[in-house]
Amino acid sequence: MNDNLYNMIFKRKSFHLFRNIGNEHITKEELKDIEEKFNTLMPLVEDIKVKIKIVKDSTTCKRGQEYSILLYSEKKDNYLQNIGYIGEQLDLYLVSKNIGTLWFGIGKVEEKQLDGLDFVIMIAIAKVDSETKFRKDMYKSKRKELSEIWNGDYYLDIANIVRFAPSACNTQPWIVDSKEKELKVYRYRKQGKRGIMPINMVKYYNQIDIGIFLCFLELCLYKNNIKFERILYVEENVDNEKNLTAIYKIN
Repeated sequence: MNDNLYNMIFKRKSFHLFRNIGNEHITKEELKDIEEKFNTLMPLVEDIKVKIKIVKDSTTCKRGQEYSILLYSEKKDNYLQNIGYIGEQLDLYLVSKNIGTLWFGIGKVEEKQLDGLDFVIMIAIAKVDSETKFRKDMYKSKRKELSEIWNGDYYLDIANIVRFAPSACNTQPWIVDSKEKELKVYRYRKQGKRGIMPINMVKYYNQIDIGIFLCFLELCLYKNNIKFERILYVEENVDNEKNLTAIYKIN
């Protein structure tokens, strides 16, 4: 991961509808580049096989996008977190190319498996003709107050950036306990908070969300030259209100 991805945190926005984005289109060369770039992205879990397929119309996502990137994965421990972590790197890379994005959950696809891997989630994309149509001021986005997601007085500058990570229905399912030499990240699902999501799908998408959050967090740590060791945990019970996801040992 690099500084350019970090810089895109401030530019990206979720295009819930792809309207008034101009008449430019994603080229065949850009589609090939997306597929090649995906294969270079850093995984959260090394031994989980993942693939993407870029399709034009064969999904239930009807948001005005040009294409949908379908993400497929082996089903192993933390595979949802892994897809969120890798997919967010791709999201930010696309933003750097003036390609608008939308993580689209609860969408259906024709091809539920690809080379033995299961469909997980999709990202809708379309070319945007001007950088001015992306986010102008990230800090005006609606997010939880810092005190709701960050305990302790350490790394508050980083906290004030990572809280803008995207999440399903803006549920922001994370809490961090901060100490000088340690950050503990929890997936926190407050009972009853789910927006329009079916209740049985909240834990599914929130596990993807926490992977997205870890991507944001690590980009911020790298940017600030903070060296760390990450210990990733497998949730003992995904139905718990609060699950330990990762501990970052700060060197």
